[in-house]
Amino acid sequence: MEMVYNSDSFTVVAVQLPQDDARTPQVGPQGGFEIVDKFARKGIFISGAVAQGFKAGVSALVERGPTEEELDEFIAGYTRLAQQPLVLH
Repeated sequence: MEMVYNSDSFTVVAVQLPQDDARTPQVGPQGGFEIVDKFARKGIFISGAVAQGFKAGVSALVERGPTEEELDEFIAGYTRLAQQPLVLH
């Protein structure tokens, strides 16, 4: 796991998952992103095509030199689907 973004509103962590079976050819990258909305206290894990779209969108924003508000607004589009409540241990 690697924290890739942290603001007052959101935390984004990149997660690499091990491949289950070394004999199975890897079709695409394993892993995804865990996004936590700190105010809503909910999180979501995205993988596959959704994670690739997220990464491409963030890369496009970073090329422009976004403000924190622009990044947060982009990330908020993904957390609207968040259903998993944030639980602290």
